[in-house]
Amino acid sequence: MSSATQTAQHGLSEHSHGAGVPIQTRYERLRSTNVSDFPPVSPREEQWRYLSADRLAGLDADSLAEFIGDLAVTHTDGVTTAWVGEDNAAFGGAGIPEERPSAAAWGSAKQAYLVTLPSNQKSDVQISLSSESADPSAIHIIIEAKPFAEATVILDHKGHAVLGENVEIIVGDEAQLTVISIQDWDDQSVHASTQMARLGRNSRLKHLVVSLGGKVVRVASSTEFTQPGGDTEMLGMYFADAGQYLENRLYVDHAVPNCKSRVTYKGALQGEKAHTVWVGDVLIRMAAEGTDTYELNRNLLLTDGARADSVPNLEIETGKIEGAGHASASGRFDDEQLFYLQARGITEIEARRLVVRGFLNEIIQQIDNEEIRERLSNSIEAELARSGS
Repeated sequence: MSSATQTAQHGLSEHSHGAGVPIQTRYERLRSTNVSDFPPVSPREEQWRYLSADRLAGLDADSLAEFIGDLAVTHTDGVTTAWVGEDNAAFGGAGIPEERPSAAAWGSAKQAYLVTLPSNQKSDVQISLSSESADPSAIHIIIEAKPFAEATVILDHKGHAVLGENVEIIVGDEAQLTVISIQDWDDQSVHASTQMARLGRNSRLKHLVVSLGGKVVRVASSTEFTQPGGDTEMLGMYFADAGQYLENRLYVDHAVPNCKSRVTYKGALQGEKAHTVWVGDVLIRMAAEGTDTYELNRNLLLTDGARADSVPNLEIETGKIEGAGHASASGRFDDEQLFYLQARGITEIEARRLVVRGFLNEIIQQIDNEEIRERLSNSIEAELARSGS
């Protein structure tokens, strides 16, 4: 199956900063399952402004190998799992690619791993992806929460990989779903993940992205509301070391009335050429009256030589909304806060650690799984010990 959609203007269908008429709004971007429909990755494209093609390590190629590694799943009773093809109704149920690496992964993964969460019960699922291959490969995962389901799904990435990934998240009417994606790769891994969510009537999604390991990790997450009453909370935490590149791109599409979205991402950086990027796009369409939305990004730079780019974008097509706003800030330690702690007998190093822990713990505490919380807290402690902070 191959499909492409794009809004043309004056007979032109350009979607880059090159020739023709550039896109005027976020939803006009090209969408296609065919990698050849997308131009080569270029800094002229807004979504590739910060990341060059060579750092993708081949994930933007015409084709990739199917996932090279192990996929292990544990789940509670009632959950079903299966490898499915394009003829399955859930395939493409949350959307199709908007970028070349996502389309390359889509066409290369011939089957998708479908996790179905049953109605009227609580379910827990943990999916562990591990690899030790440097060859570019692809995987496609679909998480479908049936109407009135209540579930938590943890997607855990470990080992060494060059991986292009598509994750579809389908949230049925009245369902409540939490999805936690952890990127804890080794230092040389490259990971480009597209995670698309589509929400039904009165459904709720908590989507949490944690990026700690990897040489280059780029996660593009999106939420689309299809019926009134939807509620999404998109949370993220990242910690970048010297030479590490971590990018998070968010898109919330308020296309229908009376939906709510909250976005909160926090990051810490240390070391020469540690680089993080956060881009948050929120679109409120003309039909989306009664929308309530807010997005926030905060970055804490622990050393010189680190760089944090933060770009919130809010596009509003109607004034009949409950509220809309955004905030973004990047900076060093608060000297007053450090002075306050040191005045109470706490050493400077421990004071700095307390500040970082408190800064990131707001996100960690959103995870209900105690084992995962402890693991992430220990990872942050290890990062701080490495820098001597």
